[in-house]
Amino acid sequence: MRDITYPPIILTAKTAFKALGMNFQMTGTEHVPRSGGVLLACNHIGYADFVFGGLAANPSGRMVRFMAKREIFDTPVAGAVMRSMHHIQVDRGDGLDSFNEAVRYLKDGEAVGIFPEATISRAFELKEFKSGAVRIAAAAGVPVLPVIMWGTQRLMTKDHPRDFSRGKTIALSVGEPLHPTGEDAVGETRELKARMSELLDQTIANYPAEEQPPGSWWLPAKFGGSAPTLEEAARLDAEEKRERAAKKAAKRAAKKK
Repeated sequence: MRDITYPPIILTAKTAFKALGMNFQMTGTEHVPRSGGVLLACNHIGYADFVFGGLAANPSGRMVRFMAKREIFDTPVAGAVMRSMHHIQVDRGDGLDSFNEAVRYLKDGEAVGIFPEATISRAFELKEFKSGAVRIAAAAGVPVLPVIMWGTQRLMTKDHPRDFSRGKTIALSVGEPLHPTGEDAVGETRELKARMSELLDQTIANYPAEEQPPGSWWLPAKFGGSAPTLEEAARLDAEEKRERAAKKAAKRAAKKK
Protein backbone atom coordinates (compact mmCIF):
# COMPACT_ATOMS: atom_id res chain seq x y z
CA MET A 1 0.00 0.00 0.00
CA ARG A 2 1.55 3.28 -1.14
CA ASP A 3 1.78 6.03 1.46
CA ILE A 4 2.48 9.49 0.09
CA THR A 5 0.82 11.71 2.70
CA TYR A 6 1.01 9.54 5.83
CA PRO A 7 4.81 9.87 6.51
CA PRO A 8 4.88 13.68 6.20
CA ILE A 9 1.75 13.93 8.36
CA ILE A 10 3.48 11.87 11.06
CA LEU A 11 6.54 14.12 10.82
CA THR A 12 4.34 17.23 11.08
CA ALA A 13 2.56 15.79 14.12
CA LYS A 14 5.86 15.02 15.86
CA THR A 15 7.05 18.55 15.17
CA ALA A 16 3.84 19.89 16.72
CA PHE A 17 4.29 17.65 19.77
CA LYS A 18 7.81 19.03 20.25
CA ALA A 19 6.60 22.61 19.85
CA LEU A 20 3.94 21.98 22.51
CA GLY A 21 6.54 20.54 24.88
CA MET A 22 4.67 17.26 25.21
CA ASN A 23 6.10 14.43 27.28
CA PHE A 24 5.40 10.85 26.30
CA GLN A 25 5.16 7.81 28.56
CA MET A 26 5.15 4.78 26.28
CA THR A 27 5.09 1.22 27.56
CA GLY A 28 4.55 -2.14 25.87
CA THR A 29 5.15 -0.86 22.34
CA GLU A 30 7.37 -3.89 21.76
CA HIS A 31 4.15 -5.92 21.52
CA VAL A 32 3.39 -4.33 18.14
CA PRO A 33 4.84 -6.67 15.50
CA ARG A 34 7.05 -5.17 12.82
CA SER A 35 5.14 -6.96 10.09
CA GLY A 36 1.91 -8.86 9.53
CA GLY A 37 -1.70 -8.04 10.23
CA VAL A 38 -2.53 -6.75 13.70
CA LEU A 39 -5.56 -5.01 15.17
CA LEU A 40 -5.02 -2.26 17.74
CA ALA A 41 -8.03 -1.85 20.04
CA CYS A 42 -7.89 1.64 21.58
CA ASN A 43 -9.83 3.42 24.28
CA HIS A 44 -11.52 6.64 23.18
CA ILE A 45 -11.32 9.73 25.38
CA GLY A 46 -10.65 12.63 23.02
CA TYR A 47 -10.88 14.00 19.50
CA ALA A 48 -7.13 13.61 18.91
CA ASP A 49 -7.05 9.88 19.68
CA PHE A 50 -6.52 8.97 16.02
CA VAL A 51 -3.26 10.89 16.08
CA PHE A 52 -1.92 9.52 19.34
CA GLY A 53 -3.21 5.97 18.96
CA GLY A 54 -1.10 5.56 15.84
CA LEU A 55 2.03 6.46 17.81
CA ALA A 56 1.76 3.15 19.67
CA ALA A 57 2.88 1.42 16.46
CA ASN A 58 5.47 4.01 15.48
CA PRO A 59 8.44 2.38 17.29
CA SER A 60 7.76 -0.72 15.18
CA GLY A 61 7.70 1.33 12.00
CA ARG A 62 4.02 0.68 11.36
CA MET A 63 1.32 3.02 10.06
CA VAL A 64 -2.12 2.33 11.50
CA ARG A 65 -5.26 2.42 9.36
CA PHE A 66 -8.03 3.56 11.69
CA MET A 67 -11.69 2.73 11.37
CA ALA A 68 -13.54 6.06 11.60
CA LYS A 69 -17.11 7.25 11.26
CA ARG A 70 -18.37 8.16 7.80
CA GLU A 71 -19.10 11.77 8.81
CA ILE A 72 -15.36 12.53 8.93
CA PHE A 73 -14.93 11.25 5.37
CA ASP A 74 -17.89 13.37 4.23
CA THR A 75 -16.06 16.64 4.90
CA PRO A 76 -13.97 17.88 1.94
CA VAL A 77 -10.57 18.43 3.56
CA ALA A 78 -10.63 15.87 6.38
CA GLY A 79 -12.17 13.28 4.07
CA ALA A 80 -9.42 13.70 1.48
CA VAL A 81 -6.73 13.39 4.16
CA MET A 82 -8.34 10.30 5.69
CA ARG A 83 -8.56 8.59 2.31
CA SER A 84 -4.96 9.48 1.46
CA MET A 85 -3.86 7.73 4.69
CA HIS A 86 -5.98 4.69 3.79
CA HIS A 87 -8.17 4.85 6.87
CA ILE A 88 -11.41 2.88 6.80
CA GLN A 89 -14.82 4.51 6.55
CA VAL A 90 -17.49 3.18 8.93
CA ASP A 91 -21.21 3.54 8.33
CA ARG A 92 -22.79 3.06 11.74
CA GLY A 93 -26.08 2.09 10.12
CA ASP A 94 -24.53 -0.66 7.99
CA GLY A 95 -21.07 -1.76 9.04
CA LEU A 96 -20.66 -4.79 6.76
CA ASP A 97 -18.56 -2.98 4.16
CA SER A 98 -16.17 -1.57 6.76
CA PHE A 99 -15.97 -4.98 8.47
CA ASN A 100 -14.95 -6.61 5.20
CA GLU A 101 -12.54 -3.80 4.37
CA ALA A 102 -10.81 -4.13 7.75
CA VAL A 103 -10.50 -7.89 7.33
CA ARG A 104 -8.99 -7.39 3.86
CA TYR A 105 -6.47 -4.87 5.19
CA LEU A 106 -5.46 -7.23 7.99
CA LYS A 107 -5.08 -10.20 5.67
CA ASP A 108 -2.86 -8.00 3.50
CA GLY A 109 -0.59 -7.48 6.51
CA GLU A 110 -1.73 -4.02 7.59
CA ALA A 111 -2.06 -2.62 11.12
CA VAL A 112 -5.66 -1.52 11.73
CA GLY A 113 -6.93 0.61 14.60
CA ILE A 114 -10.40 0.36 16.09
CA PHE A 115 -12.26 1.99 18.99
CA PRO A 116 -14.43 -0.77 20.54
CA GLU A 117 -16.45 1.84 22.47
CA ALA A 118 -17.34 3.50 19.13
CA THR A 119 -17.69 6.96 20.71
CA ILE A 120 -15.78 9.13 23.18
CA SER A 121 -16.24 8.27 26.85
CA ARG A 122 -17.21 11.35 28.83
CA ALA A 123 -16.39 9.44 32.02
CA PHE A 124 -12.87 8.65 30.72
CA GLU A 125 -13.52 5.09 31.83
CA LEU A 126 -14.36 2.29 29.42
CA LYS A 127 -17.90 2.26 28.06
CA GLU A 128 -19.57 -0.89 26.81
CA PHE A 129 -17.67 -2.51 23.95
CA LYS A 130 -18.99 -3.48 20.55
CA SER A 131 -17.98 -6.99 19.49
CA GLY A 132 -16.58 -5.83 16.14
CA ALA A 133 -12.95 -5.86 17.27
CA VAL A 134 -12.81 -9.53 18.18
CA ARG A 135 -14.98 -10.55 15.23
CA ILE A 136 -12.76 -8.69 12.74
CA ALA A 137 -9.56 -10.11 14.27
CA ALA A 138 -10.99 -13.63 14.28
CA ALA A 139 -12.13 -13.38 10.66
CA ALA A 140 -8.70 -12.15 9.60
CA GLY A 141 -6.79 -14.56 11.84
CA VAL A 142 -4.73 -11.82 13.50
CA PRO A 143 -4.02 -10.81 17.11
CA VAL A 144 -5.69 -7.95 18.98
CA LEU A 145 -3.51 -5.57 20.97
CA PRO A 146 -5.09 -3.58 23.82
CA VAL A 147 -3.99 0.06 23.57
CA ILE A 148 -4.65 2.66 26.26
CA MET A 149 -4.22 6.40 25.84
CA TRP A 150 -4.25 8.83 28.73
CA GLY A 151 -3.87 12.60 28.69
CA THR A 152 -5.28 13.08 25.18
CA GLN A 153 -8.60 14.20 26.71
CA ARG A 154 -6.81 17.21 28.17
CA LEU A 155 -6.29 18.57 24.65
CA MET A 156 -9.67 18.09 22.99
CA THR A 157 -12.72 16.22 24.20
CA LYS A 158 -16.45 16.60 24.65
CA ASP A 159 -17.90 19.31 26.90
CA HIS A 160 -14.57 21.06 27.52
CA PRO A 161 -12.63 23.83 25.74
CA ARG A 162 -9.53 22.94 23.76
CA ASP A 163 -6.26 23.36 25.65
CA PHE A 164 -2.95 23.23 23.79
CA SER A 165 -0.86 24.76 26.53
CA ARG A 166 2.64 23.38 26.83
CA GLY A 167 4.05 20.58 28.93
CA LYS A 168 1.30 17.98 28.97
CA THR A 169 2.11 14.28 29.34
CA ILE A 170 0.57 11.77 26.95
CA ALA A 171 0.68 8.16 28.12
CA LEU A 172 0.41 5.20 25.74
CA SER A 173 0.27 1.66 27.06
CA VAL A 174 0.16 -1.45 24.88
CA GLY A 175 -0.85 -4.78 26.37
CA GLU A 176 0.03 -8.32 25.37
CA PRO A 177 -1.83 -9.73 22.35
CA LEU A 178 -5.10 -11.59 22.52
CA HIS A 179 -5.99 -14.21 19.90
CA PRO A 180 -9.77 -14.31 19.47
CA THR A 181 -11.33 -17.21 17.61
CA GLY A 182 -14.79 -15.73 17.16
CA GLU A 183 -16.44 -18.79 18.68
CA ASP A 184 -17.57 -16.74 21.67
CA ALA A 185 -17.50 -13.11 20.52
CA VAL A 186 -19.34 -11.90 23.63
CA GLY A 187 -16.94 -13.63 26.00
CA GLU A 188 -13.87 -12.57 24.05
CA THR A 189 -15.11 -8.99 23.98
CA ARG A 190 -15.59 -9.16 27.73
CA GLU A 191 -11.99 -10.39 28.10
CA LEU A 192 -10.68 -7.58 25.87
CA LYS A 193 -12.51 -4.99 27.94
CA ALA A 194 -11.21 -6.48 31.20
CA ARG A 195 -7.64 -6.39 29.91
CA MET A 196 -8.04 -2.80 28.75
CA SER A 197 -9.69 -1.75 32.01
CA GLU A 198 -6.77 -3.13 34.01
CA LEU A 199 -4.31 -1.43 31.67
CA LEU A 200 -6.21 1.86 31.96
CA ASP A 201 -6.07 1.76 35.75
CA GLN A 202 -2.32 1.06 35.64
CA THR A 203 -1.75 3.89 33.17
CA ILE A 204 -3.68 6.40 35.28
CA ALA A 205 -1.83 5.28 38.43
CA ASN A 206 1.54 5.78 36.71
CA TYR A 207 0.65 9.18 35.25
CA PRO A 208 2.47 12.17 36.82
CA ALA A 209 0.53 13.01 39.99
CA GLU A 210 1.26 16.71 39.64
CA GLU A 211 -0.63 16.73 36.32
CA GLN A 212 -3.81 15.18 37.69
CA PRO A 213 -4.47 16.62 41.15
CA PRO A 214 -7.61 15.57 43.04
CA GLY A 215 -10.71 17.12 41.54
CA SER A 216 -9.32 17.29 38.00
CA TRP A 217 -12.12 17.25 35.43
CA TRP A 218 -10.21 14.76 33.27
CA LEU A 219 -9.82 12.24 36.09
CA PRO A 220 -12.47 9.54 36.77
CA ALA A 221 -14.41 9.85 40.01
CA LYS A 222 -12.94 6.60 41.37
CA PHE A 223 -9.48 8.20 41.17
CA GLY A 224 -10.60 11.35 42.97
CA GLY A 225 -11.47 13.38 39.90
CA SER A 226 -14.64 15.23 38.99
CA ALA A 227 -15.38 13.52 35.66
CA PRO A 228 -18.93 12.20 35.25
CA THR A 229 -19.59 8.67 36.38
CA LEU A 230 -20.38 6.13 33.67
CA GLU A 231 -24.07 6.47 34.55
CA GLU A 232 -23.98 10.26 34.33
CA ALA A 233 -22.03 10.06 31.07
CA ALA A 234 -24.62 7.69 29.62
CA ARG A 235 -27.35 10.22 30.42
CA LEU A 236 -25.36 12.99 28.70
CA ASP A 237 -24.80 10.75 25.68
CA ALA A 238 -28.54 10.06 25.44
CA GLU A 239 -29.32 13.79 25.63
CA GLU A 240 -26.78 14.50 22.91
CA LYS A 241 -28.29 11.80 20.70
CA ARG A 242 -31.78 13.25 21.15
CA GLU A 243 -30.54 16.75 20.32
CA ARG A 244 -28.85 15.52 17.15
CA ALA A 245 -31.97 13.67 16.07
CA ALA A 246 -34.07 16.79 16.68
CA LYS A 247 -31.68 18.93 14.61
CA LYS A 248 -31.75 16.45 11.74
CA ALA A 249 -35.53 16.35 11.85
CA ALA A 250 -35.66 20.16 11.80
CA LYS A 251 -33.34 20.29 8.78
CA ARG A 252 -35.45 17.75 6.91
CA ALA A 253 -38.61 19.74 7.69
CA ALA A 254 -36.97 22.96 6.53
CA LYS A 255 -35.99 21.39 3.20
CA LYS A 256 -39.56 20.29 2.56
CA LYS A 257 -40.88 23.85 2.91
